[in-house]
Amino acid sequence: MKNLDSCSDDYSTTTLEELVGLLRHQASAQSGLEHMMSKLLSTALLGVAVVQNDQFLFANPMLQQMLDSAEGVLRQSVPFSSLRLLPYALPSCAGNTEKVATSQIDVHYECRWQTPKGKLLDVDIYAVVVPWGESKATIVLVNDISVRKQYEASARLAGLVYETTSEAIVVTDEDGVVVDANPAFSAITGYTLEEVLGQRLNMLASGKQSPQFYQKMWAELAESGQWQGDIWNRRKNGEEYAERLHISTSWNPDGSVYRRIGVFSDITSHKKREALVWRQANYDHLTNLPNRQRFHGRLHEAMQQSIQKGSPFALIFLDLDMFKDVNDTLGHNVGDELLKEVGRRLQTCVRDSDAVARLGGDEFTVIVSGVEDLSVVERICQQILGTLAKPYKLGEEVAMISASLGVTMYPADANDAGELLKNADMAMYAAKECGRNQYCFFLPAMREAVQARVQFSRDLHIALAENQFRLYYQPIIDVQTGKVCKAEALIRWLHPELGLVPPSEFIPFAEDSGLIVEIGNWVFNAAVDQAVKWRSFGKDFQISVNVSPAQFYANGVNPKDWLQRIEDAGLDMSSIVIEITERLLLDTNANVTKILRVFRDAGIAIALDDFGTGFSSLTYLKRYPINFIKIDQSFVRNIEPGSEDQALCDAMIVMAHKLGMEVIAEGVSAEVQLSLLQDAGCDYLQGFLFCPPVPAEQFQTWMQNWRYPETPALSNK
Repeated sequence: MKNLDSCSDDYSTTTLEELVGLLRHQASAQSGLEHMMSKLLSTALLGVAVVQNDQFLFANPMLQQMLDSAEGVLRQSVPFSSLRLLPYALPSCAGNTEKVATSQIDVHYECRWQTPKGKLLDVDIYAVVVPWGESKATIVLVNDISVRKQYEASARLAGLVYETTSEAIVVTDEDGVVVDANPAFSAITGYTLEEVLGQRLNMLASGKQSPQFYQKMWAELAESGQWQGDIWNRRKNGEEYAERLHISTSWNPDGSVYRRIGVFSDITSHKKREALVWRQANYDHLTNLPNRQRFHGRLHEAMQQSIQKGSPFALIFLDLDMFKDVNDTLGHNVGDELLKEVGRRLQTCVRDSDAVARLGGDEFTVIVSGVEDLSVVERICQQILGTLAKPYKLGEEVAMISASLGVTMYPADANDAGELLKNADMAMYAAKECGRNQYCFFLPAMREAVQARVQFSRDLHIALAENQFRLYYQPIIDVQTGKVCKAEALIRWLHPELGLVPPSEFIPFAEDSGLIVEIGNWVFNAAVDQAVKWRSFGKDFQISVNVSPAQFYANGVNPKDWLQRIEDAGLDMSSIVIEITERLLLDTNANVTKILRVFRDAGIAIALDDFGTGFSSLTYLKRYPINFIKIDQSFVRNIEPGSEDQALCDAMIVMAHKLGMEVIAEGVSAEVQLSLLQDAGCDYLQGFLFCPPVPAEQFQTWMQNWRYPETPALSNK
């Protein structure tokens, strides 16, 4: 068939029917093209518009959907230029919008639109100017790129975070070969990106983690694609650092590993703080030995290892002998230095597998592991005793101490940590009772003895509540006149089952338990009451009251209350004498000196008991307000003409008199002692030669019958 153009040339040879057929075919083709274009525009993924003079002439359904407006609305009331979001439009967007609106030239640009209903769109616009009738119009293709812009913004933000975050990010392939790393990675590790690209990440390994650690990590990654934990690595400069690492995995569509992404931060300072806090909680700050808390952990570990290996171990409990005397005489700073040296010496006495700890004060422990033969434990105990007994050079001072050791075995003696410690403690006290500076192994009988002591301590509490204590009195005789001028009040415990218990058996319990303060106050008040009853003995008659150092240390001596008690009783202050021991004078506590001076200034005399048995020093006698010294009976008991004890007694009496003090000799039981002491110038005598300690009623009867003994010493008076 010929086309229309050729038809015009051959019109004369073409029939009318052919011409009509040709016209119909061309009209049909044109209709099909229009239908195809209409279909294409209605189903296009792009928005399509025809714009002329800033007005919409046409808008396809997609553009209507984008702008949320019908074509009629767009034609009538929405200028094309009004879609541009002026506050956010770039200059290029503004200029290009004008070109499209006025059909100037073809343009391609991106812009942000705001729809008539306020919705924001990021769009990519391609505009083509075409003839339109006698004028021109612009065909506008609009692609909504809002989602792409969001992805781009997210990517920019992710890139910004990647580049600026303080956390290191490293990307590797499946085998751990580095393919990328951010600047923080270089800042933490010291390696540049170029230095690590293509390298396996294990180049950072410090060696502090075991192969099993890494095997477990890779197993978790293979199973879940995730791993997190703390790990020690090494910087380029060789310095070890701690990092908190999280590894995640990016997968290929087929499920294989595409990339591994590691994110980590440097937590070295945090780990150091953790280590410091842990050490402070588990180690003694003075000796740097494990403390009580750490010791208990080590003890449980030793028990578990013993169970697993079937090997026993020994627990040694160690207490220093006479350490308090060092503290009191040389000061607490020197005492601290001594404890440090004890800790150092102890560590030289044990094996690397053994554990030394300081529980507190002067108490230490040693866990001796893997004991197949008791001779190992005995050798260590002997080594400890010998090493600790050597002199301690502490600055300008030299100190001597010893130690008492208690030993218990696991599992032979106990299966419980608490019981083990109790057993070792009991054995240690047994060593002290045997004379100190030795070791004792735990025996079941020790537990029974401890239980008896516990019961004894309970009975002591009951004794106070039920008024089971009694005061006995022993007279003190004036050597020159033979007159009974004083009496020492001595406490006794009338136990309902044990009978009369001497103070030597219960005072140590009272001091350890703190009951000594209540007992001491009871003694003082009972003595004051008795002094009121014995006013008939004369104005100068005095009752001596023993005050334990433990009462002073526990703030149990209140001079204001005691002085008020004497005053309320209507007695002269001189009616009471306070007896103290040399042990109290060793304490440089200013409060002790102050209390003694308050008593002395108020008129209460101070007597120093057991003189000569402790750390006797002229310095103490000058420092403290002492009125009397009492020569201990250990010197008086064996005094004979020409003996060393006589020489010592003579020297003490002369010294005291030179210092303005009077002397009382204790324990006088024979007339020869009386005679020698009188010849030496002793002022007062006390002992069984005259009267043993007796209850108040019996003492009063004795006073009525008292006569001077027929001895050369007193018969000449």
